[in-house]
Amino acid sequence: QLQLVESGGGLVQPGGSLRLSCAASGFTLRYAAKGWFRQAPGKEREGVSCISSSGITTNYADSVKGRFTISRDNAKNMVYLQMNSLKPEDTAVYYCAAAPVIGACTPHDYGNWGQGTQVTVSS
Repeated sequence: QLQLVESGGGLVQPGGSLRLSCAASGFTLRYAAKGWFRQAPGKEREGVSCISSSGITTNYADSVKGRFTISRDNAKNMVYLQMNSLKPEDTAVYYCAAAPVIGACTPHDYGNWGQGTQVTVSS
């Protein structure tokens, strides 16, 4: 069964850090492009960061550039999102998803969605 499972969310103060993890099951997903997306209450789901199958190509939303870092470990079938200097506007449910190619990192092009992990940035 092809599945993605996110973990690592939580409550953090502004300026703090969190590391999200995404575990993929199934050989087909091991070398797929992966992406992190988020959805805040009342807003549409948006792309945060995506990474190619090799890990060589990455892209980031302007709002997180310089603060977030995406990485992957294909041997472990894992994808990570290191989030630093968190802001209240980063509060959202974060999802992991996969696609055949990295593309433009838009939710429309990705599938095999995980259940999401809540990130709350608040003092």
